[in-house]
Amino acid sequence: MPIVRNSFIQMSKLPNVKGRISYISSKARQENLYAVYETTDRKFWTELARCNQEEFEKSGTKGSCIEARELIIALPESFVEYEPDKLLKLFTEHFKQNYGVECISALHHNKRKTNYHIHLIFSERKLLDEPVEKIATRNMFYDENGKHVRTKKEILDEVGLLRKGCRIIPKGEVYERNIFNIKDSRFKSDSFLDEVKHSYTDLINIYVKDDKEKLKVFDKNGVYLPMKKIGKNNPKAEQVKADNEVRAMWNQTVDRALVSGVPEVQIMDVKQSEIGRKARASIQKFGRNPALFKSLIMTAIYALELLINRLFKVGAEKPEKASEAVVKAEPKQMVVKAVKSFVKAESELIPEMPKKSVFASKFHRLEGIYQKLDEQNKAIYKREQQLKTMEQKLSEVKGMFKGKERKQLQEQMEQLQTQIENMKRYLPTIVQGYGYKNVKEFLAGYRASKAEYGDYRKAVAEWEKLTGEKLDDSFRAKLQQKQQEAKEQNRHTEHSKKNDRGAR
Repeated sequence: MPIVRNSFIQMSKLPNVKGRISYISSKARQENLYAVYETTDRKFWTELARCNQEEFEKSGTKGSCIEARELIIALPESFVEYEPDKLLKLFTEHFKQNYGVECISALHHNKRKTNYHIHLIFSERKLLDEPVEKIATRNMFYDENGKHVRTKKEILDEVGLLRKGCRIIPKGEVYERNIFNIKDSRFKSDSFLDEVKHSYTDLINIYVKDDKEKLKVFDKNGVYLPMKKIGKNNPKAEQVKADNEVRAMWNQTVDRALVSGVPEVQIMDVKQSEIGRKARASIQKFGRNPALFKSLIMTAIYALELLINRLFKVGAEKPEKASEAVVKAEPKQMVVKAVKSFVKAESELIPEMPKKSVFASKFHRLEGIYQKLDEQNKAIYKREQQLKTMEQKLSEVKGMFKGKERKQLQEQMEQLQTQIENMKRYLPTIVQGYGYKNVKEFLAGYRASKAEYGDYRKAVAEWEKLTGEKLDDSFRAKLQQKQQEAKEQNRHTEHSKKNDRGAR
């Protein structure tokens, strides 16, 4: 089974669209620039920047004016085999046809040629069919900041002359001309980026030659947290790195919870209540605070660990129930029921031997992988209990002459903590080594396989009851031989009949 990779499509705001266009399209500034494609001329972007700046100034909004937006679309490396100009045109026109706005794009490689990608800049405004002009009904006065003032006196100096930078627009002339409509608000929404990701992922998957390169959009509504990409010269690189580390800790704990048998619905409840809702409330109240976000995730991790520990204790008390919990949690619709049929052999009806489905045939292999996951999970839990015991012991080591003993305990605890962290990181690599993307994906296949294998074993038991035979390999071979002999006899009989008809 190939590992399905997530597509990477990122959107950013551009406060200087002309500067950004110059940067992505310049061969002098881009070491590996393969193509540039434009749906309109460069004058469009100059006018767009001017329009956006004027509108921003009128609004009185604080911050930076957003002149346009940019998408970065990562491509599979095999796409270098396509002609760059045609490939870039395909992806750019795809966006323009979907959203009806002008674009300019460039196809790049990074310096090490490990990241083949497209920069696609698009406008949030469309050109009007006819410009909208406003005519001055009286003289209009503007100060050096471009602000409209009521009287001429407000723009004159001490000697009655027009101050530098101030201007007068006479009555009857155009004082405002607009060639663009208002910004399309959908480009600001989260749903827009999600829509674009699905659209471009589908487009990429049409042109990949190998199924191993097919992409999927990360499920932000799933149990895992997405990792953030650290771009080149990112001033917040250390902050993003620290954020990714705590996200990875959550994802590792999710893997352990899934292997331990915590229902996915329960994991989602923890994620939504302890991270999702609390993070949104925190951002509204305090703004984005990385330290606070980390504390929310750590609390959620602790909540999951409580569920894991509870299941371990239940499993120790009632192992037979714990082993059955995984299958019970899986939806019944994933189980495909065996269908009985009959074949004629040796002139009598014999119930056909039950056959394993594709999923059932994989069960023993998947069971082996699951056992590795389970053993690793139990080993982590065992070391966590050892760490708790040592922490308790350390709290009891007090006194002036116990310094050496405390130091030894602390060193042992640090070594054990490092070992636990390494074991948690190793857990998902067990299934990834067999071609699965993550533990959740593996467990879905394993549970379906286990359910179908259970149905197969029931069908075997019923068959043995009906026939009074034991369905083992030797009997299977014997019955198959008899059925083959019967087919040969039938063919021989048919051949004899044809010869008799020919003789007549």
